[in-house]
Amino acid sequence: MFITHVVEHQCLSSVNELRHLHIRAWIVSQMEAGHSPRSINRRLSCLKTYFKFLRKRGLLDKDPMKKVVAPRTGKRLPVFVQEKQLSALFNQIDFPETFTGQQQRLILELLYATGMRRSEASNLKIKDLDLQRMVLKVKGKGNKDRILPFAAYLTDLINRFIELREKSFPTSQEPWLFLNRKGTQLSPESIYQIVRKNLSLVTTVEQRSPHVLRHSFATHLSNHGAELNVIKELLGHSNLAATQVYMHNSIERLMEIYEKSHPKGDEK
Repeated sequence: MFITHVVEHQCLSSVNELRHLHIRAWIVSQMEAGHSPRSINRRLSCLKTYFKFLRKRGLLDKDPMKKVVAPRTGKRLPVFVQEKQLSALFNQIDFPETFTGQQQRLILELLYATGMRRSEASNLKIKDLDLQRMVLKVKGKGNKDRILPFAAYLTDLINRFIELREKSFPTSQEPWLFLNRKGTQLSPESIYQIVRKNLSLVTTVEQRSPHVLRHSFATHLSNHGAELNVIKELLGHSNLAATQVYMHNSIERLMEIYEKSHPKGDEK
């Protein structure tokens, strides 16, 4: 695509004729053709790697990418599931009273209740749970520990699950809370499949991953007035900038606030 453009539109016959102005012109043509900045930046990254290869081989004198400024990409708002849809998941979906059924429910509950990552759920050990204080410890990115609170109703759910786990694997010495059918540590990929399967029952959002439950946790906290610094600590973000994306509100929430707050908001 790039080579065709510079040959046909800029009449270049050798890569050494290429300058940053030619690449800028190609970027403009891409944007005029309706390609997103994110797509263009991916192609620029490929070009950068290609030019680096040519320079190492002595086939290119100067780096034509040196003065090229990549188009800015807007920040994507995190995908999340509506509260009423998650309520349907936990209150209307029937999870079998088997080890597998109850494990799936507890995984979903914990991911949404704490905002933990799937890798953190996979690595969760029974000893990491403090049911009296209603907190648990996870090891996040950078090997950093953090303490996460959970609601009182989860205490009974966790206790029942641990009893079921002991009955299902009476000789197990595994420290992990969640186990696969062989009685060994449940993988992050298995947790992904569990979440995707169950979210598909209540929502049509394109992304149905454990990270969507993490986004839902943070978004719903923000919608209900939680301070940004609190959300940052719960998510284990290293800086506030990574958490600020959760300051967005759904259109429904904005309309609700508007109608309640503005003197003429409820007029038809």
